[in-house]
Amino acid sequence: MTSYASAGVSIEEGDRAVELMKQWVAKATRPEVVGGIGGFAGLFDASALKSYTRPLLATSADGVGTKVAIAQAMDRHDTIGFDLVGMLVDDLVVCGAEPLFLTDYIATGKVVPERIADIVKGIAAACAETGTALLGGETAEHPGLLAPDEYDVAGSTTGVVEADRLLGAELVREGDVVVAMASSGLHSNGYSLVRHVFFDIAGWKLDRDVPEFGRTLGEELLTPTRLYTKPCLALADAVEVHAMSHITGGGLAANLERVLPDSVSVRLDRSSWTPAPVFGLVGELGKVAQADLDLALNMGVGMVAIVPADAADAAVALLGQHGVDAWIAGEVAAAGTHGAGGSVTLS
Repeated sequence: MTSYASAGVSIEEGDRAVELMKQWVAKATRPEVVGGIGGFAGLFDASALKSYTRPLLATSADGVGTKVAIAQAMDRHDTIGFDLVGMLVDDLVVCGAEPLFLTDYIATGKVVPERIADIVKGIAAACAETGTALLGGETAEHPGLLAPDEYDVAGSTTGVVEADRLLGAELVREGDVVVAMASSGLHSNGYSLVRHVFFDIAGWKLDRDVPEFGRTLGEELLTPTRLYTKPCLALADAVEVHAMSHITGGGLAANLERVLPDSVSVRLDRSSWTPAPVFGLVGELGKVAQADLDLALNMGVGMVAIVPADAADAAVALLGQHGVDAWIAGEVAAAGTHGAGGSVTLS
């Protein structure tokens, strides 16, 4: 007899995965959450939005890319959720929005309940750290499309910001300064390049001890994405902030340019920070040009804020109090001073 299970899909294992993950999801909640997981849709009480004069909803969707290949190779799955949450909620924070809830999607070749629970454990822990409710999700078993040990994760999130507190390019002006916030490492971008350099070109293994890292290559590559959510929201509450930029795919310059008006140009001073050794090793081992490194990797800066010059020192100090290393990395000048309008120059 042919059954769904004989075709490679186990409903029973999926149900067991849900039971295992419930303890973690329960830790990632907010008072507005209605009900629990297991329904067809997650419910969130939106009556709290009545306290806003003009609430704007912000939304974001993303995944973690080929970093999941590192987690799979190391058989460690409880950190990749931090990368997913970071990629999602910190895209909302750049406009000043507080994340409210998040839903995830896990596709795998074979549901191994313990592995799925570990993935969700990381997602839930990151949601709890950022004040985001893990409202629901989906686990899909795709035999034949993915190998039994393969999976991919993605998600979407929704947040809210008061309209008159919306951050963005229209607030940026000549004389502002750029406050950079240190990344925890590679975060979740450029892993196709990173894997090619370390594995294909250099022939390194994940268990290789790397003196520059003070740990193994695998431990370095699996370092979770830093979460900037609460520090950045606190920053926007405490000082005048004009714009923020989350440094993801495309690198520092390209992402900063997304929040600049055509009336200004920005110069970033490379000497103001020293990227972690992993960035230099990617360039050295792979003979990767600086321009390509800048395009693919965050180069040590995971988030930036653009603030008035007289607020810069206070911004750096506040971020430090929240455990985020920060520094003044550049200046905003009139278009043409450092390049074309809306451009960023690193020198």
